[in-house]
Amino acid sequence: MSFEPVYIVDGVRSPFLKARGTPGPFSASDLAVQAGSALLLRQGVAPNSLDEVIVGCVAAAPNEVNIGRVIALRLGCGNAVPGWTVMRNCASGMQALDSALLNIRSGRSDLVLAGGVDALSRASVLWNDSMVQWLAHWQQQKSLLGKIKALGKVRAQFLKPVIGLLVGLTDPVVGLSMGQTAENLAHQFNISRSDMDSYASRSHALAGRAQERGLFAEEITPLIDAHGKIYDHDDGVRSDSTPGNLAKLRPAFEPPWGNITAGNSSQITDGAAMLLLASERAIKEHKLKPLGKIIDSQWAALDPAIMGLGPVMASSPILNRHQLALNDIDLWEINEAFAAQVLACLAAWQDEAWCQENLQHSAYGELDRDRLNVNGGAIAIGHPVGASGARIVLQCLNSLHERQLKTGMAAICIGGGQGGAMLLQSCLTTDS
Repeated sequence: MSFEPVYIVDGVRSPFLKARGTPGPFSASDLAVQAGSALLLRQGVAPNSLDEVIVGCVAAAPNEVNIGRVIALRLGCGNAVPGWTVMRNCASGMQALDSALLNIRSGRSDLVLAGGVDALSRASVLWNDSMVQWLAHWQQQKSLLGKIKALGKVRAQFLKPVIGLLVGLTDPVVGLSMGQTAENLAHQFNISRSDMDSYASRSHALAGRAQERGLFAEEITPLIDAHGKIYDHDDGVRSDSTPGNLAKLRPAFEPPWGNITAGNSSQITDGAAMLLLASERAIKEHKLKPLGKIIDSQWAALDPAIMGLGPVMASSPILNRHQLALNDIDLWEINEAFAAQVLACLAAWQDEAWCQENLQHSAYGELDRDRLNVNGGAIAIGHPVGASGARIVLQCLNSLHERQLKTGMAAICIGGGQGGAMLLQSCLTTDS
């Protein structure tokens, strides 16, 4: 089956800013509007010429409900350009791209701004059920005496807050945190703490080198907060994240014996990534020079307790459809939710029994690590959940362009037991 090509013209993202225990300087819509504005300005595309705006977001604030529409209006798209929001946990940004892809292929849209955003440092802090029940009782009291009596029923434990982010990072079906699902994979594939820390150190080192040579300069638009402070780079990248230093960190999810730590996990982050997608007709009409195109995409599902294998489950069918081996893909971006999770994906592809049972296919073999996350990943850069699926697509295409390579695969695991993947092709190589 052949489809009309769908192009990624360009993309811009905000700096990914590490959450540091207090609300960050920017709301989610602030981040996405700044990234989207810079992108449209760079491409000379008027906001009201878009057919729609699609945004992935997981933890939208109450005052940014249907944040896709909020962003469209704040960008100046006007009342007539639809804006809508998608949510597929960690792959929300990729889902926004896939939704744009399908609408362009169907002929309903020609030019779409799509991507993802989350300001996780601003995730909601909630009252527990006991406090909510007391507040309801308080509101029902009509007299001053009734309210005074109600005050006497307040207990100290009522005041204990519920951290919305921690609730969201725990699977409601299997009752495991995302970190515990990574511990499951480490046990299943015999991944050592040393292996995890070495991989995490690699992520920081590669991201640091990419920053030094200015790879992210055009990808990132600087931000200025209300106090005039400039944010122009991903601030979670650390040169001191060596295997030795990482080995000193304590287990975060299953103490004292677990191996998943804050150092070999992705960072909780605020950030946005926005991409401009276009049909061939829109490319010609607006005289655009595309960065790449989406060749194929796939969604898959698996046991939530081992959700980290989602990239394998989603990308393998694409490889099969296009008769490609792992190393026929020039560059891979596998989102680094956890070092153990990425390493488990690599191990699964090499495991004959696992592949036969889960993919009905012989083992795919060993992925050349020099093709994988060549400019670092979420362990160093951060994982603003709604944005990461869009970020890895953009980073994959930019990395292909930097190296004058042709094909890329962006794949991501999804809390709840799913996976997403996109096969990409660069349009900016010398032979294209």
